[in-house]
Amino acid sequence: MNTKALYIKHRAQPGKREEVKQTWEKYARAYIENADGQIAYIYGYDDTDPDAIVAYQLFTGAAATDDFVKQPWFIAYEQETAALLAGPSEFRTITPQWIKGSDA
Repeated sequence: MNTKALYIKHRAQPGKREEVKQTWEKYARAYIENADGQIAYIYGYDDTDPDAIVAYQLFTGAAATDDFVKQPWFIAYEQETAALLAGPSEFRTITPQWIKGSDA
């Protein structure tokens, strides 16, 4: 199985979660909708924390994971998002061992 996954948890400053989402939509959403290397992308709000955002991404392989950060808008996206976050985000890379519906 060559797929890769990424789990990210952001903690927005109190009351800023919607602004973080708007920044994500401004920069990343259109790219993600058209990215061939991304099999799935889930952007959601943590049900137990009013300031937390969780994103889960499933990629065709390691090269596709790097493509996101190489986009010309990525630096501005990171800067605008960082100004809204309470601290560093949690990043975890995952090597899937089984995926429902996958032939791998």
